Amino acid sequence: MAQARLYWLLLLFLPLLLGADRPKGLGDVRDVRTWSHGEFTRVVVELTRPVDAEVRQLGADRSAGRPSRLYVDLKGIWVGRDYKEGIEIGDGLLQGVRLGQNTLRTSRLVIDLERYQHHRLLTLRSPHRVVVDVYGSREGRAPKKGEPRQGLALRSIQTVVIDAGHGGRDPGAIGVDGIREKDVNLKLARRLASRLRDQGFDVVMTRDDDRYLDLEQRTVRAESARGDVFVSIHANASSRRGTRGIEIYYLDEDHERHSLDVAARENDVPRSELDPLQRTLARLRVSETGAHSKTLASTMHEQIVAGLESNRRTRDMPDLGVKKGPFYVLFLSSMPSVLVEAGFLTNREDARLLASDPYLDLLADQMADGLVQYRERVETRVAGVR
Repeated sequence: MAQARLYWLLLLFLPLLLGADRPKGLGDVRDVRTWSHGEFTRVVVELTRPVDAEVRQLGADRSAGRPSRLYVDLKGIWVGRDYKEGIEIGDGLLQGVRLGQNTLRTSRLVIDLERYQHHRLLTLRSPHRVVVDVYGSREGRAPKKGEPRQGLALRSIQTVVIDAGHGGRDPGAIGVDGIREKDVNLKLARRLASRLRDQGFDVVMTRDDDRYLDLEQRTVRAESARGDVFVSIHANASSRRGTRGIEIYYLDEDHERHSLDVAARENDVPRSELDPLQRTLARLRVSETGAHSKTLASTMHEQIVAGLESNRRTRDMPDLGVKKGPFYVLFLSSMPSVLVEAGFLTNREDARLLASDPYLDLLADQMADGLVQYRERVETRVAGVR
């Protein structure tokens, strides 16, 4: 008991005991952000350099009045005294978050828990971030429609989260005659939402107007809505003006060479930084959602291609197929997820189509049909499992 108290006193006062001199070559903490929604809370620590991180758990010490907690050591990071007061949360899952200088060259993030079921850890780049999602049921929270949340194998498809990529100060790709990706994405997302509601789906949009949301905010909205499917809508770009066509991506630990170019643009990171992302993916529960996401992508792809081929104006649109890619917006979501590239804004023919209401209407119709087909397949599978 005395040793435990001494340890935490040392953690708090170590920078003072060792003097004010900061070791050379260390990174800094830029910001600490938290979001509390639904059945999870997200903690994001933004850093000036990348770190390899691992979450460890300590049990409660009731005699000392100390809750159970998670902690993450951030090697090569200097905190000093900027966050010594900690951040109070008190949202039913987390009591609060603290940062301290554990050693001269390692800082420690401590998450004090109120309730806990499981967690996941992500490390992101541009900017460098450590993301810890803590899941659990908050006190007094009514389960969705009177039922506990099912695992993917037993979960029917009711709530679709639609993510219109980019927005606000982030225009996305700029195409022929100044057409902006963020505008195309929002127009298509609104059309898709309307058609899905007509089909009896509950729809949640990460944005329904021209606003900027970072990737953490987009996926926090998706997770808090307890969505069953996540569809991120984008428009493509290429340095080759002749490149055109539609492609659909799903998340996988593997990737294809072409996917890295698209992912680098949509993630807003250099292509060289996507290799560490692959190692991050290996630590995630891709195996749980990967097969479902692949089925979702294939089903939507079938319907989109059928619709394009049956329309005189679009029958010559190239089919670029279903691909695997390391997209941040997909692996920050824990549900079956796809990313749709609706055409190339940098190609004159595609840009003309993407600027036209009939083409966006056709795409929305076919995407909605694909989601209906996916829902039917899932319902058949669920019925078989039960």
